[in-house]
Amino acid sequence: MTTLESLPVELISDILSELDLETLVIVSNLSTRLRSVTSDPALNPWRRPISRFLYAPSSENTEKDARCLVSLSVRQYVPRQNWIDILSMAEPSFILLRATIPHLSLLHWEECFRRRFLPSWVKWKKDGSWRELYFLLLHRVWHRSRTFCSSEESWTKYIVLNRNGSANELESAARSFNALAMFDQLKIQANLAQYHTCARLVVSFADVRIIAIGVLRRAHHTYSINDNARSFLHPPGIERSFAEDKTSTGRGEEVGTDGHHNLADYRARSNYTRLAHPAPSLPHCQYPLYTPGGRDTRWLGDGMGEEGGMHWVGPLMVTAQITGGIEDLADNDLPLQGLDLLIGPGHNRFASFVFQDFLAIAPWMEDRITKFIQGQGLGN
Repeated sequence: MTTLESLPVELISDILSELDLETLVIVSNLSTRLRSVTSDPALNPWRRPISRFLYAPSSENTEKDARCLVSLSVRQYVPRQNWIDILSMAEPSFILLRATIPHLSLLHWEECFRRRFLPSWVKWKKDGSWRELYFLLLHRVWHRSRTFCSSEESWTKYIVLNRNGSANELESAARSFNALAMFDQLKIQANLAQYHTCARLVVSFADVRIIAIGVLRRAHHTYSINDNARSFLHPPGIERSFAEDKTSTGRGEEVGTDGHHNLADYRARSNYTRLAHPAPSLPHCQYPLYTPGGRDTRWLGDGMGEEGGMHWVGPLMVTAQITGGIEDLADNDLPLQGLDLLIGPGHNRFASFVFQDFLAIAPWMEDRITKFIQGQGLGN
C-alpha cells in the first residue's frame, strides 16, 4: 500500500506545485512530512503557483491568492529565494503598498535590482544599499507611470541606429519628450518624411518596454537599407518557425508549468543565451530567441525582408517606454502593434535608454555597429 511517507519527495513537490497559493499554505501545515517538503529550497513547490500569480492577468488572480502572497514573508518555512521572483516581476503598487517584505541579504537585493531595472539605472546608487536603491527606483517608476513629473530625470536619452552602421546616443527634454515627433525630425533629415512611420515592440520588462521606430518600405536600392535595424530586431541565425508557432494569442496563450512558454522550434546558427539581467516579462521570456504565443511581434515576416518583402530604411530609433498602468493588448485581445504602442493614454512616458542598456539587451550588435557616438554628428 502506497503511503505519503513512501512517495519520493520530488513527486510530492511536483504535485503540491499544481495547487494554488491558498491551498498550498493550508497543505503545508497538515503534517511534518509536507512541511519538510514545502520548506526545502531545492524542491521549492512554491515557485509554480507564485509564477502563475505573477504572470497571469490581474483579472484572473483571486483576492485570496493575493492575500496569501502579501503575507508570505511571515511564513518562515517558505524559501526566501521565491522573493527574488516576486520582487523582480510583481507590480510596483503591490510591492510598495501591500506586500510584507522579508529580510533578504545584500546579494539577493542586488539580484532583484539587476533583474528588474535597466543596467544604466545603477548610476543612482551612491552610498546606500541595494535595498535602498531598489525601492528608490521602484517608487520613481510607479510615480512616473501615473504622473508627468520629470524632476528626477530632466533629459530622456534614446538610441538611433544609422544606415551607415554607426549609432548615436541622443537626448531631449523629458517634460516635452515625444517619440513620434523626434522620429519625424529624423525622417526629414533622411529625406523620408513622405513615408509611414512603423513601430515594433522589441522586448518588455517589469516596468519598461523597448520600442523600435523606423520606416518600413520596399527598397529600390540596397544602399538605402539599414542592415543594423534588421540585425537588432532579428538576431542573425535565429528564425521564427511558423509551422510550430502557437496560434493562441493574448490572454489565451499557452504557458508551461513553470509559468513560462514552451520553447519554440527555432533554427539558430549562432549561440545565444536567454536574457536574464534584466529579466524579460512572460511574452518575451525566451528573448532574444523567439517566444511563441503570438505576442513576440518582432517576426511579422519571413526571409530576408519583413512583411510583403519590405525592408527597414533610414534611421531606426530605439527608446524605453514606461509601462505602468498601460494595457498591452488591444480590444480584440491581440497584442498592440505599430503606432498603437505610442498613441493613447499613458503611452507618452519614457525613460532614458543608453548604449549600456542597448548592448545589454542586444550584445550581438557590439561588433556590428561601426561607431558609437555620444550626441549629434558623425563622430570624430
